[in-house]
Amino acid sequence: MEDTARELRIELDDAQYEQLAREAHERHEDPTVYAGRVLTQELNKARFLEGSALFLSTPGVREEFASRFGPEPGHTASAA
Repeated sequence: MEDTARELRIELDDAQYEQLAREAHERHEDPTVYAGRVLTQELNKARFLEGSALFLSTPGVREEFASRFGPEPGHTASAA
């Protein structure tokens, strides 16, 4: 399957745009490129979390995972 780029237009209020422009400038990126990258990262994170929840909802998977790795997150785990 070939990836094709699609255009998405969003509107930001002045405060949001200024924050986006400031963060892009700090990273030496064009604000449009930075916004696209941030949006893509957030969508990938959402898809990952959705897929993880679906995987863990499979009967027996959560219990098997807990039996192998423990029922609680380790001390280095962070909230998603």
